[in-house]
Amino acid sequence: QVQLVQSGGGLVQAGGSLRLSCAASGRTFSSYHMGWFRQAPGKDREFVAAISRINLNTYYGNSVKGRFTISRDNAKNTVYLEMNSLKTEDTAVYYCAAERAEIGSTWNYEAPTEYGTWGQGTQVTVSS
Repeated sequence: QVQLVQSGGGLVQAGGSLRLSCAASGRTFSSYHMGWFRQAPGKDREFVAAISRINLNTYYGNSVKGRFTISRDNAKNTVYLEMNSLKTEDTAVYYCAAERAEIGSTWNYEAPTEYGTWGQGTQVTVSS
């Protein structure tokens, strides 16, 4: 199992940018699909973005499409979330998550329950 440690986040004005990083321990990072989720107070955890383990296919939630970019560097065991044109409604705790790819299985990248390992979360606050 990997362990995930997040960094980045903080306070930014609307229209600004932030980059989140999520570093994984272990030597099998490339075996994992990776995702980013967020949770605002009083709301359910929301899918933000995901990236597959090898083909690097990317997927985005409708609310962030065109503004956020997910990427990964398998050599550095790290996944990134570049967030541009931030809005006040992007304010939330952001979590990275990992799901080990299994041969023959289907990856439901939008479902939090699909992921077995989570980072500690990092606060992103966008002020108006």
